Amino acid sequence: MRAQFVLSEIGVGLRRNLTMTFAVVVSVALSLALFGGSLLMSDQVNTMKGYWYDKVNVSIFLCNKSDAESDPNCAKGAVTEDQKKSILADLNKMDVVQKVVYESQDDAYKHYKEQFGDSPLASSLTPDQMQESYRIKLKDPQKYQVIATAFDGRDGVQSVQDQKGILDNLFGLLNGMNWAARAIMALMLVVALMLIVNTVRVSAFSRRRETGIMRLVGASGFYIQAPFIMEAAVAGLIGGTVACGFLVIARYFIIDHGLDLSHKLNLINFIGWDAVLTKLPLILATSLLMPALAAFFALRKYLKV
Repeated sequence: MRAQFVLSEIGVGLRRNLTMTFAVVVSVALSLALFGGSLLMSDQVNTMKGYWYDKVNVSIFLCNKSDAESDPNCAKGAVTEDQKKSILADLNKMDVVQKVVYESQDDAYKHYKEQFGDSPLASSLTPDQMQESYRIKLKDPQKYQVIATAFDGRDGVQSVQDQKGILDNLFGLLNGMNWAARAIMALMLVVALMLIVNTVRVSAFSRRRETGIMRLVGASGFYIQAPFIMEAAVAGLIGGTVACGFLVIARYFIIDHGLDLSHKLNLINFIGWDAVLTKLPLILATSLLMPALAAFFALRKYLKV
């Protein structure tokens, strides 16, 4: 097969159906940009999980005098020194516990003032209204239930709270957004495939006389189909290249520069360039193979003359 002939046929096909080719490029670019974005979102969520789950604590809040009057869990009164010692001793015996930090009422009041000093409620609070607590760092954050089972409902314990539950809600929201992006990506992908099939068939129809002559002189089916398949592959590859450009530009301007989220939201551990660059070959390969396969199956029946 002469490469010059194939390349010339590709150029002719792309120029003849310029509008549809442009539509293919745009739809492939958008769908693959969403595909790459959803992959990066998954990496971002996993990175944030690894970063934040390693920092979450389980808190055992102890009963104070105010709780004894209003909270059923503290019906037996405020926590005693013996109860605090017993709770701490049991915590230190547990294999899942990495570190235990005691927070007194004065410490809790100080931290509250630092965080919510401007709140109208802050001026009416006193240290004796705050709760003592044990802040527990677990070796495995997934084993929160071990602490909850052991201490929830125990004398002197008002409640056992796990910060992981708050993060689970956040990550659930992010995962939901990611699945929504994937759904839109799938829809765009279907549109792109339909455009590819129609573009190839229009191109084949416009050159039906040439393909008929080639069939009559003994040209193989693959020789006839190759220009159309490569035409679709080139259009798809252009769209994939545009999609890669979208991802690189988005990473550069949204995180590193422009919005500069990496500095404005320094509590979030953003994915690095390595995560972006490793997705680009997959996007380019998909942009090349997807249109080529779509064109191949679309033409198997259509080019029988």
